[in-house]
Amino acid sequence: MKAFYSLIIATFLIIGSCKVKIDKQVANQYNSKNSQKLIIYQLLPRLFGNQNTTNKFYGTKVENGVGKFNDINDKALQELKKLGITHVWYTGIIEHATMTDYSTFGIKSDDPDVVKGIAGSPYAIKDYYDVDPDLAVDVKNRIAEFENLVKRTHDNGLKLIIDFIPNHVSRTYQSDAKPAGVKDFGEDDDKTKAFSPTNDFYYIPNQKMIVPAGYIAGGKGFQIKLKDGFFDENPAKVTGNNVFKADPSLDDWFETIKLNYGLDIQNNKNYLEPIPPVWVKTRDILIYWAKKGVDGFRCDVAEFAPVEFWTWVIPEIKKVNPNIVFIAEAYDTSKYETFIKKGKFDFLYDKVGLYDGLKRLIKDEANADIKDIQHVVNKESVNIPNHMLRFLENHDEERIASKGFAKEAKFAKPAMVISATLSGGPVMIYMGQEVGEQGAGIEGFGGDDNRTTIFDYWGVPNHQKWMNNGAFDGALLNQQETELRNFYKKLLNFSGTNEAIKFGEFKELNSMIENQNLFNKKVYAFVRFNQNQKVIVIANFDRTQTFESKIQLPKEFISQQRSLKITNILTGEKLNINNLADGLMVKVAPSDAWILSF
Repeated sequence: MKAFYSLIIATFLIIGSCKVKIDKQVANQYNSKNSQKLIIYQLLPRLFGNQNTTNKFYGTKVENGVGKFNDINDKALQELKKLGITHVWYTGIIEHATMTDYSTFGIKSDDPDVVKGIAGSPYAIKDYYDVDPDLAVDVKNRIAEFENLVKRTHDNGLKLIIDFIPNHVSRTYQSDAKPAGVKDFGEDDDKTKAFSPTNDFYYIPNQKMIVPAGYIAGGKGFQIKLKDGFFDENPAKVTGNNVFKADPSLDDWFETIKLNYGLDIQNNKNYLEPIPPVWVKTRDILIYWAKKGVDGFRCDVAEFAPVEFWTWVIPEIKKVNPNIVFIAEAYDTSKYETFIKKGKFDFLYDKVGLYDGLKRLIKDEANADIKDIQHVVNKESVNIPNHMLRFLENHDEERIASKGFAKEAKFAKPAMVISATLSGGPVMIYMGQEVGEQGAGIEGFGGDDNRTTIFDYWGVPNHQKWMNNGAFDGALLNQQETELRNFYKKLLNFSGTNEAIKFGEFKELNSMIENQNLFNKKVYAFVRFNQNQKVIVIANFDRTQTFESKIQLPKEFISQQRSLKITNILTGEKLNINNLADGLMVKVAPSDAWILSF
């Protein structure tokens, strides 16, 4: 794997004295012309290409429409490239349980009692060696259509990431596309044992699985007619979110069953040698997709599998492709460095740290404070800043412009600037985020929860306006939406190519703000710099007050040149500076940010 993915940048600041300690050897490794800051665009093909605007509550595929692999055409990919994207995360590629009937194509039907939504959850995998038939124009040719998408993505200068869900599969898992000689999960299990190191699943002996009562959706108590309240699973298997009982609740991951990585969870014992069968089966699955040209895996709830598994499996996959990327969805901040150094992951979600703190600032909550950002910089990611993946939206989180979050997308501008420029690690946006998608409506199982559903057939209104019936030209966007997309375009292109952002030194400026007492909770400022480029970032989270102040700059940041022009990347404005040593006067509007570069 390239040095970029294996290095650890030891860059950290000490607040007050504003000193930076840098491991020069690591910094030199990272300072490479080949290094790349990943700019990731997450999309669900099921939603991305769907032009149907009906959006009927619990609508079928016919009623509400569904996107296809082929909808993600050259034009769409070229526009993502222009946005600054380097990697596309295709969510929901692998075949998962659904209420849609594909039995005429030799695909076994799923019991609706253990499916969330008509379309089904992309995280309840039904066949790890197949793709979602919903996404194919010709269902019988679905694998070839996916392979064409891989080629199209690469031909347009982009790389692709797909999900790997190590912790669980659907309750109806049965691979009809597996290669010869491959055994299904659970095929050789001893179902009389609650736990066995050689079992693929966990069992609840002598008890039948009881499906959740009262299929509640959108707060309306809507009952899917296809559901009869009975699912034939005996003995019951343990549910994906570690529910060791036969009657999981509706709030549990009841549609999934947990895989056994050699962990006797109830007795707190591990059986990792010899290698458990699940390890080998999941390794072979990853190799299968790696050989199809997949450039990376986003690993769902990676902490539910032992770190020893990742230590073993990631190098195995990198034998196939040394440049393949592994991203962990991880939330235990105490284990972040373990997952990078021991677990061999390239990147980790920065959700519990940076995202949660930025969300409070965006929402203008009473306890919001830039100290959350400082804690991430100085504590949680101090030794691994370039391994943290930053984001403000994904399929799990509320839409910024939703009624339950910020109501208006503009309030997230300073947070998005911080997310994109704080380190050389990846930054990610979610389909429609760049045009202010609101996540409104009661879709079905997704309900009215400020999110875009992953369970239902649905159209994404603002994204559809940008898509413009397949033209992908944004002609239907209003002025505000167009301006927002242009903001993202400038930010992502700059942060993905600027050397100072990718591998420059970092120093915080908050202690050097002249009247910092007025802005100590709502303004965050820092510099990034190397020998070639210098960047000043100032983010003002205050919704009403303009940040107007002089900021002193670190001596090592100031150029020998006394007179120079500095460009505001986001506006194109030029600032004429006579002498940086005298300080920099700034005036940043409420809920806005500056990126100054020279």
